[in-house]
Amino acid sequence: MDKGKIVALEDRIPKLKEQRRKKANKRLIILLSLFFTMIAAVAYTQSPLSHIKTISIKGNVVYTTDEIIKASGLSIGSNIWDVRKKKVSSKLKKLSEIKDANVKIKWPNTVAIEVKEHRRIAYLKRENKYIPVMENGKILSNKKTEIIPNTSPILIQFKEGKVLDEMIKGLDTLPTEILNSISEIHYTPKKTDKYHISLYMNDGFEVSATLRSFSEKMIHYPSIVSQLDPNKKGIIDLEVGSFFKAFEKEVEDQEVENNKGEG
Repeated sequence: MDKGKIVALEDRIPKLKEQRRKKANKRLIILLSLFFTMIAAVAYTQSPLSHIKTISIKGNVVYTTDEIIKASGLSIGSNIWDVRKKKVSSKLKKLSEIKDANVKIKWPNTVAIEVKEHRRIAYLKRENKYIPVMENGKILSNKKTEIIPNTSPILIQFKEGKVLDEMIKGLDTLPTEILNSISEIHYTPKKTDKYHISLYMNDGFEVSATLRSFSEKMIHYPSIVSQLDPNKKGIIDLEVGSFFKAFEKEVEDQEVENNKGEG
């Protein structure tokens, strides 16, 4: 044997002892770290630090912050470890105007909720009241208002049923800028078309259309209007193709006379 490679046993023992000591120290450090982490966790769960101190709400317009918090079932002072995010989200989505709810826990003691509300896509007129209609088709009869809405179309002569469902479906596909340009939509069925509607636009034009092709044709409204004289109002017919017919002068004169008489 090569004497140069032989290591005396007495020389190896100190090295082995040192290696074992390092391993033992490492295990001890890991165990102590786990122990103190568990102690800290237990202390935290039992201390006021683990109680909800803040509930932040974002994205709510229709509902107040207090209404969202009440519906969530959460309360200041309750233990943050008892918060079940999916359960809180499900509770909030039961509200008629909540589309989605994202719940997050921000340690040590904050719960952050961000909600997404359904759009109020239109309002049904019932006598002197206006009832919100949501993008998901829900009619909020308990949210009636006497204030005339100015952000969504007013639906007149519509009743719950297939025609109203088609109307809502058509409105839901329109871009916001076109939706906001509609003042009123009247249900005006004909013998030849029970889906006929008449729209009164904020820019003074009137639109004659059928729900069968309403959304696909109405999307071109800005382009159609840009080709017309803004000082010459009339009816834009979108039932078959698209064409424009100016209001008759006699009708305009008559309307002016009537307005003067009323004043």
